[in-house]
Amino acid sequence: MPPTTTSRVRRWDQHGREHVVQVQKAGGQRQLSCATCGWRRKAQFLPWLKAEEHLAEEHQATVDPSGP
Repeated sequence: MPPTTTSRVRRWDQHGREHVVQVQKAGGQRQLSCATCGWRRKAQFLPWLKAEEHLAEEHQATVDPSGP
């Protein structure tokens, strides 16, 4: 069984609330899961972009903590 790695995409909404989507990678598959609403999706390509899109569309969370 291939090792599993996890990364996170974090964004904040206009009210200062943090929203997180976890990206779990096992082999060639990536599973996305939102800690706020429980949304889940499999994504083989561009999982971080799909996570950002979910956060922006569903939670209006667009503030990137690593941005300027």
